[in-house]
Amino acid sequence: MIATLEQAKTEGHAITGPIVASLTAVSMSYGAVRALRNVNFTVRAGQVVALLGPNGAGKTTAVKLLLGLLQTDSGKARVFGGDPTNPANRMRTGAMLQVGRVPETLRVREHIDLFSSYYLRPLKMQEILASAGLENLADRKFGDLSGGQRQRVLFALAICGNPDLLFLDEPTVGLDVESRRSLWDEIRRLVDAGKTVLLTTHYLEEADALADRVAVINQGEIVAEGTPSEIKAQTSGKLIRCITGLSLETLLSLPGVSSAKQNRERVEIHAVEAEPVVRALLVRDPLLSGLEVSSAGLEEAFLSLTQEHTNNRSDSN
Repeated sequence: MIATLEQAKTEGHAITGPIVASLTAVSMSYGAVRALRNVNFTVRAGQVVALLGPNGAGKTTAVKLLLGLLQTDSGKARVFGGDPTNPANRMRTGAMLQVGRVPETLRVREHIDLFSSYYLRPLKMQEILASAGLENLADRKFGDLSGGQRQRVLFALAICGNPDLLFLDEPTVGLDVESRRSLWDEIRRLVDAGKTVLLTTHYLEEADALADRVAVINQGEIVAEGTPSEIKAQTSGKLIRCITGLSLETLLSLPGVSSAKQNRERVEIHAVEAEPVVRALLVRDPLLSGLEVSSAGLEEAFLSLTQEHTNNRSDSN
């Protein structure tokens, strides 16, 4: 028996439950632009599923279809086995809004009261405020809040109806580290209570920390799907971090180096094998410092998968 959710994710076990949301052979276009290409995608109950992709990959289109805000050109979008626009299904879903769509003159408490009135069995006000970390901001006007505080209000509006399925689009944008970790804990608590979360985020660390399953989408196609461990396993190699005076051009010329980028004062080098690259670095830069070597993570896997898919599509065209 798997002891914990975290252990299950680490060991790569699939955690299965009934399907609560799905796209089946879905294609969608905006004029001449193909947003989704024959996409098959499922979200199972009791999971956090992260949908990852570059800007313009099709993430937002997929989410809008599952929310019933768009109709497919072909294929089917289903939530709880039925049409996403069905009022009974919409009562069981919650979604974070965009900041620009929320009136700035209403107070936090008034926003929550209004949204709670749309649902049959909303959560209690104090529970919502506590979950979103808004206890001391309930009487503040939305327009007077900082960016991070506004994100917490949007999260409160998403959960106020006690939904079974929660859509979170970039939920921690603008949050400081402490607030981000606090929101992660709240998402975990919701899943422990039997809720299901579809997460889209550009923070790969966030997806790695929260997701039971990850789907990578690029140019309207699902290019990989599995547990975070399974996705990372698709990219072999090592990640080398160090402080060096060598140029990126020089680093990229080293045998075995597949990518190199500057990240503040350090460079991050992805290589097939670490040892020969480290030896070459030490020979070329006697002042090398801050050396760290680790296995390739979700970010490296994501970049590799999307780049490979892009290259393959370019070659086929």
